[in-house]
Amino acid sequence: MNPIVMVLALILLLGLLIFSVVLISFFRLWLRALLSGASVSLASLVGMSLRRINPNVIVDSRIMAVKSGLNLSTNELETHYLAGGDVVRVVRALIAANKANIELSFKQSTAIDLAGRDVLDAVQTSVRPKVIDAPDPSKGASTVAAVAMDGIQLKAKARVTVRTNINRLVGGATEETIIARVGEGIVTTIGSASTHKKVLENPDMISKVVLERGLDAGTAFEILSIDIADIDVGENIGATLQIRQAEADKQIAQARAEERRAMARARETEMQAQVVEMRARVTEAEAEVPKAIAEAFRTGNLGIMDYYRMKNVMADTDMRESISKVGEDPDDKQQQ
Repeated sequence: MNPIVMVLALILLLGLLIFSVVLISFFRLWLRALLSGASVSLASLVGMSLRRINPNVIVDSRIMAVKSGLNLSTNELETHYLAGGDVVRVVRALIAANKANIELSFKQSTAIDLAGRDVLDAVQTSVRPKVIDAPDPSKGASTVAAVAMDGIQLKAKARVTVRTNINRLVGGATEETIIARVGEGIVTTIGSASTHKKVLENPDMISKVVLERGLDAGTAFEILSIDIADIDVGENIGATLQIRQAEADKQIAQARAEERRAMARARETEMQAQVVEMRARVTEAEAEVPKAIAEAFRTGNLGIMDYYRMKNVMADTDMRESISKVGEDPDDKQQQ
């Protein structure tokens, strides 16, 4: 045979083989799309496979969209798939929004999905509002504690009914912001109340004050209502603080008294030291007397008779002092 004919025959055979493989791989998928009215060409299916796109996801999503009256091209679905988005969830969200008469475009839904938000849950929440507990029990505290102006603590728990705002979903704050703002509003309202009884009598005053503050500004939600689910009386914080202050004042007074006592003891010790010093000086002065007498004898200023008269006077003085102390209490004498 002619070599050229053989080459052409081989090429034709190879082409038929490739076509058969493609037909076997994608025929059922192509036929399903065709019968559903959401036709997808074989070339598009082959291109999806080459671009590492799951053709089943694209075809199933397109069939869902077409059957629901949405005209989404395979190119749009492929683009979102390659961007890392959840194509099936986006299509289901678009169908739910269309059935609920909520304005939601494909571009907006893909932006929400790529932003990390659950677009289907957002649409469902727009149709059916959900309730958020403030505070969130799963995060720890189950109530918000605040103290009224009379010092009584109140513990409140609120339930916030919210609806998703589709237009603010991208870039809007999450549920945590709503919970934090509601908790702040509860603390402010209770703290500004003159007495805790006023809050217990009218718990709806908390809801009114919190709603008036527009807490949903800048968030992805619209607050429909805030209801106080529970409010309990806690501790008497005012009395506790007064007791602690009194205890602190007592400790300060005791410390100051102890300081004064220590200073008095130091002063007493200082005076005793001065007394000892003065006695030492007296003793020193008395020691100089014999020296002075001896010096007077040597210089002739004092005679022997003068010395004896001085001794007699001293003896007479001692005797008079002894007589004056007769009959005194020994304890009093000892104290003197």
